[in-house]
Amino acid sequence: MVRSVARHGDGWVIGFTPTYSGCPATEHLLGEIRTVMSEHGFQPVHIVLQLDPPWTTDWMSQDARERLRQYGISPPQGHACHADMPAEVSCPRCGSAHTSLISEFGSTACKALYRCDSCREPFDYFKCI
Repeated sequence: MVRSVARHGDGWVIGFTPTYSGCPATEHLLGEIRTVMSEHGFQPVHIVLQLDPPWTTDWMSQDARERLRQYGISPPQGHACHADMPAEVSCPRCGSAHTSLISEFGSTACKALYRCDSCREPFDYFKCI
């Protein structure tokens, strides 16, 4: 996630922290950052990985959580320091709290796979990390 953006000489330095080590989306996100900066005339771009402190879902804004929900992913509930699986995960499609854990690992390691017992749709839950 973008941590900082600073002008440096005739270019830009962007601080970036991946959601977790080995996150499969990291290279995609770095490419998107470079593309957007370039499309808006901000070049050259140098991206610096900042691994300390590590990223946490506690840093997610309410807007980011709502965007996850709209995309069909149940956003993290609770805080990273209490990262056990939550007792109640709501379906991002119908809002029902009647859901069942299918697998502690979903499409990526940072997500768990759930099924809604009301609308019967499967969905990912973004774990607290």
